[in-house]
Amino acid sequence: MSENNDRRAPKDDAGLAEAARVYGPFEADLIKSLLESHGIISIVRGRTAPFVYPFTVDGLAEFKILVQETDLEKARELIAAKPAPDDDEGPEKPA
Repeated sequence: MSENNDRRAPKDDAGLAEAARVYGPFEADLIKSLLESHGIISIVRGRTAPFVYPFTVDGLAEFKILVQETDLEKARELIAAKPAPDDDEGPEKPA
């Protein structure tokens, strides 16, 4: 294994910063995939309880997406630029 590979996931939270906070595992995974497709390593930390129906009570189902501090600005720009689910912008639909 090459010692020049500095893009490895960190072993602890030192040097990490919160890029986003979402309320559900699906959106957290979506953001993690978006960041990784742009070469930004991220870690998802969340608090969930075993349940059948997802809900948010007092921070349950809250997920934080952490990135290295050096990637924080780029990560926040990418997250801000992603279209919202109800956003009309996107591929044009044939008439």
